[in-house]
Amino acid sequence: MDVYSIDIRHLAALEAVAEEASFGRAADRLGYTQSAISQQIAGLEKIIEGTLFDRPGGPKRVRLTPLGEVVLDHARAVLARLGALESEVDLHKAGRVGHISVGTFQSVSVQLLPTVFQSLRAERPDLTIRLIENDEQDQLARRLVERTLDAAFLVEPIDRDRFDVVRMFEDQFVLLSPSGSDLAPGSDVLSARRLRGVPLISQFDAAHIKSVDDALRRIGIAPNIVFRSADNAAVQAMVRAGLGHAVMPSLAADPSDTGVELRRLDPGLPSRIIALVILKGRTQPPALARFVELAGLAADELVGRVDPITGLTR
Repeated sequence: MDVYSIDIRHLAALEAVAEEASFGRAADRLGYTQSAISQQIAGLEKIIEGTLFDRPGGPKRVRLTPLGEVVLDHARAVLARLGALESEVDLHKAGRVGHISVGTFQSVSVQLLPTVFQSLRAERPDLTIRLIENDEQDQLARRLVERTLDAAFLVEPIDRDRFDVVRMFEDQFVLLSPSGSDLAPGSDVLSARRLRGVPLISQFDAAHIKSVDDALRRIGIAPNIVFRSADNAAVQAMVRAGLGHAVMPSLAADPSDTGVELRRLDPGLPSRIIALVILKGRTQPPALARFVELAGLAADELVGRVDPITGLTR
């Protein structure tokens, strides 16, 4: 017996005839002619090398033979698996199931992603979502190239020959000072040149360090760094404690902290541009398109909550 010669139509015909107890009614059910159904059953019997139905003739009901019952059990199992496959493929194409992996960094994880994932979970509870947080941009980009991430939030500049880039928002740099600081008290804007010699606390992030330090040096200020940390909350805690001041992206700061004061700098430092990045030429999970859409909506909402004075989210 060559079971690999069995066609799905053979199994569908077997099930329909068994359940309808009639070749004619099985034909109506499947949308075939009665002769087509008879041919399918005959073909299956030839492959099985045995009789599947007792055919009494006339209007009497056809009945499965003992061999037919054995084959029908397996036919139903195969058809059920195919039905499950069809359903899962449809759900996958619609982005309702499957998994997505996204790279992120601290401030995006705190300010943007909770809104995105709350919406995505509500819409698609069976979707598996995995987050990888790393403040080293090069490592997130490497994971994209290695295909262990489907997308990642990165800061411009980004290699657009290698990646598709969806711009999310512009994040201004602001100054954090201890509450009650005598550094221009009561002012929303501080001359950046007032930072000359002032103790500074910095984020331990190569991309941010370079952009902040270079911007300060361009206006003649050699940064006086007294502490660096990879943790945004630690940077702000040290400012609160009075160790120094910090220049950091507004998205990384907590404006509800009454122990610090927030100001714009004049001249301002170049804003960082945050984007969602996808590897070019890679077939992406269908759910990722909805993730990108929701991220864009969350970014628009975040921009709408930015204070025009400090550049910080309200």
